Order: sequence, then C-alpha cells, then structure tokens
Amino acid sequence: MTKRPNRNLQPTAAPAAAVASIPPACVLPRLAALQTADIADLKQQWRELCGTEPPPYNRKFLESRLAYRIQELAYGGLKPETLARLEALGEQLDGGSVVLRRIRAGEDRPIAGTRLVREWQGVQHTVTVLPDGFEYEGRPYRSLSAIARAITGTRWNGWTFFGLKA
Repeated sequence: MTKRPNRNLQPTAAPAAAVASIPPACVLPRLAALQTADIADLKQQWRELCGTEPPPYNRKFLESRLAYRIQELAYGGLKPETLARLEALGEQLDGGSVVLRRIRAGEDRPIAGTRLVREWQGVQHTVTVLPDGFEYEGRPYRSLSAIARAITGTRWNGWTFFGLKA
C-alpha cells in the first residue's frame, strides 16, 4: 500500500527572517480586517505570513487559518509539549490508520437518546436514536432510511427526511 503525501493544512512556519512577529496591539484590527479583505488580499497575506503559496480553498478556510497565524505570530504558538501530547492522542485514537480515521469521520450520528421528530402528512413521527440503531413505534431499525420508507412508503434518504442533512 502506498502512503499518500501528508497535506498539512495548517500554515507552516516560514523562516524567521521572512516573517516578523506581530505586535499584540495589532492583532484585533488585523483579525477584523480579514472579514472585509478580498480573496486576493487574503492570499497575499498568506504568502507574507506563512511563507508558502496559499491553498486553493474557500474564503472561510483562508480567514480562519490566517486568524490563527496572526495570533500565533503575536502570542506564540503551541508549546512543544502540547504538540507532542496532541500527536500522542491522535496516535492513540487511530494508530495513524487513515482507514480508521475515515470511518470515525463518518460518525456524525446524533447522540443515543436523541429524539428526532418529523411531521409527515399531518402526522407527527418520533424516532429515538439508540447506541446501535434507531427505534420507531417500538420497533428497532438499523437505518433512518428504513424508517422514512416505513412512514412514506417510498425510498428516501433518512438523514435528509429527518433534516439531519441538507
């Protein structure tokens, strides 16, 4: 199995000579200015503050990473001990396995005990989220799609039917 290149999405520290520190008094005005800056200005700031070409992501991504970088240059970054601890926790969670990480990323299901309510053709339907599935009208179901099919008589994406996904 070939290993994919690590695409670190955090701004990488530029050489010390290329990026000067930012005075703490300038942080708030610079953060506020990010919201009104055009995308070309955000990309230029990325080049100046990170010392790399900006990634081809959307505006919100650039704003959030630049905001972090501005604060990092003003107040200092994470301590080496904190970085090591985060790295150890990540390894403990998935052992560096990309497959496990992707499986866990898909776990966006509501917390067990959550009640999902949907009105369909004038009738209110309530589903309870279980640790390993769902319950509707006293019966266990493995998927929300099966419940949506039981309610409507047609095939639906259960997450969409119950408003959990746009």
